[in-house]
Order: sequence, then C-alpha cells, then structure tokens
Amino acid sequence: MSLTIHTQALSKRYRRRLALDRCTLSIPEGRIVGLVGPNGAGKSTLLGLVSGMIAPTSGSVEVLGHRPAVSADQLARVGFVAQDAPVYPRLTVADHLRLGARLNPRWDQGFAERRIRARGLDLEQKAGSLSGGQRAQLALTAAAAKRGDLLVLDEPVAALDPLARRGFLRDLLDFVDELDVSVVLSSHLLGDLEQVCDHLVVLAAGRVQISGDVADLLAVHHRISRRTDDPFRLPAGAEVIHAEHSRGESSVIVRSVDAPVPGAEAVDLEDLTLAYLTRAAAGALDGSSATVASATVAGADR
Repeated sequence: MSLTIHTQALSKRYRRRLALDRCTLSIPEGRIVGLVGPNGAGKSTLLGLVSGMIAPTSGSVEVLGHRPAVSADQLARVGFVAQDAPVYPRLTVADHLRLGARLNPRWDQGFAERRIRARGLDLEQKAGSLSGGQRAQLALTAAAAKRGDLLVLDEPVAALDPLARRGFLRDLLDFVDELDVSVVLSSHLLGDLEQVCDHLVVLAAGRVQISGDVADLLAVHHRISRRTDDPFRLPAGAEVIHAEHSRGESSVIVRSVDAPVPGAEAVDLEDLTLAYLTRAAAGALDGSSATVASATVAGADR
C-alpha cells in the first residue's frame, strides 16, 4: 500500500511551546483526509511540516515517499491553500494564472482557465476586488492546476458563507475525480468534512487522538443510551471513549473492535470526533494524557 503521508514520532517545538508531540500517521494515497482539532491543537503546524514550509524538531515525515520540499520536483507535487486563501490583491485573475504557469512545471493552463470560467470569474478582475468565495476558488484552482499528487488545504472555507462553502466543497470533489489527487483538509466544520472526507485525523494538544478511514472507524464505535442507574456490561476489550449524563440519562460512546456491543446504536462522524476531543480536553484538565475509561461511566461494569 502506497502512502501519501507517513510520519514517525514527529514533533515541532517553538521555543518553550510544543506544538506537535510525537505524531505518528500513515495515510494511504487516494484519500480525502479530514484534519480536525481545536485551536492550538497543532493542525497548521502539521500541515506546515507536510508542505515543507517548516522543519521538524524531531521525528520524521515523508510525503509521497520523500521528505517534503527536498527538491523542486517534490515541491511541484504538493499544492497548498492557507487559511485565508491568500491571493495577490493587485494582480488580476489572469496574472495569477500566468504566475502559476511560470512557477510550476506541471501547470495545466487549460484546466485553470476552464475552472475559472466555470466559476464565473473575470480574468481581468483584480483579486483584491473578489469576494471571499471567489478568492477561495481562485486559490483552489491555482493549487489544483499545479497537477500535483497532493492538495493541502488549511481551513480554506472557515470565512465563507454556506453557499460559497458548498461550492468550494463541490469543486474539491470534482478536482479529486478529475485529477486523481489526494487531499488533506483542515476544518472546524464537521458537517462539511462529513460530506467529503473518507479518512479522519483528530488532533488535540499536539497529539493524534485517532486516525483511520472513516468507514472503519464508524464500524467499531457505538453509542449506548440508558438510564444512569441501569447497570451494563461491555464486551471484553471494549473501551469507553466518552460519557455524558443528563436528567437521569446516560449516553456513552464506546470503541469495540472484536465483539458487538449489545443494545448499541451507530454513531456519525460528529459523534466520534467530539467524543475524542472531549476526552482529550478532560485529560488536559486533570493533567493526564491517559484515558480513564471506567471512571467516566457511572455504574459501568467491565
């Protein structure tokens, strides 16, 4: 199996602050990866390491089989769109395409012009006068027209309205189908990620909380709803990820790989992600990175 991204104990420190802590990931090629985590989790740092804009403090990272930014050819294989979809305000849309052609050996001018026309952008309009959604479309088109093998998108839709976000995500799926490209998409918007992503990475406090193909993760995570005072027994090897108690009712998210969980319901991507983020936040508050499974469930019998 070929890997788009492989990291081993990858860490990045900024003076006294540890932004990324022993991050180990193996992401197969051909995936649309949703990268999720709270502010300060290390998402932008990880994407900066993957794109080669910053160097690790320790550990290793390989992108498409090589160290990031090790050569001009490697740089050409990765397209990057930063959080605010940066463009050059004084340059026209056409200027951006000419600049892309000059800087990128694999540049596909026909693809870029076709996508710009499809989005209704005026080639002679200056980028500074475009709307937020139009700037995002221009930045995405420029990154995709590099004809690389990986698109890295750092919260590109955070400032867009719902209609512009939908257009951006629709175009992203079109790019994946047409260009056969892998994608890493960082976002706080779990509903958007659920529409497009087939692989999930959850970061919190600089550490990977969970990673894997979405279908595989959903298959082994379950919700148990019950009265708080009702005893229940988990299968051997099952792990409680998070529990919530309200008005005598409990809702418990559990992970069980080897055995079915009696009375369990399916979870969605939002349930799964929030369970791991809440657990990580609780661990940070009590000063421990370890998971306290049985203690989070009143009356649990394991």
